[in-house]
Amino acid sequence: MFENYKTLEDIGATEWPNIILWAAPVMFALVFAEWGLSLYKNRDSYDGKDFLAASSIGLINVGISALIKVVLFSAVLFFWNIVPWKIPPTWWSFIPCFIAIDFARYWAHRVAHEQRFWWATHVTHHNSEKYNFSVSFRLSWTQHIKFIFFIPVVMIGFDPFVFFICHQIAVLYQFWIHTEYIKKLPAPIEYIFTTPSHHRVHHASDEHYLDKNYGSTLIIWDRIFGTFMAEAERPNYGITKPVNSYNPVTLVFHEWYDIVKDLKQAENKQEAFKILFGKPGDEIIKNRELRKKEREENVQKINSAQPAPILTEKEPSLLQKEN
Repeated sequence: MFENYKTLEDIGATEWPNIILWAAPVMFALVFAEWGLSLYKNRDSYDGKDFLAASSIGLINVGISALIKVVLFSAVLFFWNIVPWKIPPTWWSFIPCFIAIDFARYWAHRVAHEQRFWWATHVTHHNSEKYNFSVSFRLSWTQHIKFIFFIPVVMIGFDPFVFFICHQIAVLYQFWIHTEYIKKLPAPIEYIFTTPSHHRVHHASDEHYLDKNYGSTLIIWDRIFGTFMAEAERPNYGITKPVNSYNPVTLVFHEWYDIVKDLKQAENKQEAFKILFGKPGDEIIKNRELRKKEREENVQKINSAQPAPILTEKEPSLLQKEN
């Protein structure tokens, strides 16, 4: 199986272009342009502390990505090497590879909203109550474990270079959809692609908007799998349980902290599993304690409602019996 095994040196991975790094100056320029426009129009789109938190999280995430770059590249190469089929790195291979990555991103994103463990790797991106270009920088430092969702794409046989470039483009696409200044686009674009309008819905904390529009580049996955919702009224942004902090460490790890706290109170393995992989808002421990309290209150009500013996006219009292 490993007779024709290729190494990172063989494929020249260290020389591959970092498109996101190249685009960083342009992204920051657009952030400040949007911020300036917000001030000019007297709109409350930016908050200085929120921006600094987002930038700090983003810069540290870039550093983490650089540190584990070899590990991720090696993992991609390992799974690509073990499959006997290969798709040549031609121009047309970029198209199916990008579509496959986008499909994987849809499911990785959806699972990250539906299971608490994965939500902890993603909540950082949602815990801002603002919605602007800088929100795209808020990527959790633990998000890289979601790489496992992309292993099937690698094992289709796409060349690692093709996979790497397509993945970078998919990540870069996310930047421009984080704004309120781009309204709805022409219908064909809105039908096929994820747009700012679609993604504003996704970042909403309003109950009717929750868990909608997971699409990364293509919104057609949401239309196919029943998670699409069009934007109507302006959303309220953030998460249903606000963090109320600008500390980057708190913004990244608050959900992990809550998970550990709940796991320590788990009574059995089944409850621990529900804490980890139930929906983020299930609140297993809190609801268990509430049910326990309700049961105790019901028992007390039943006991206090026990009627005292009542004498009937036909049943004489003990004094009468003695006489």
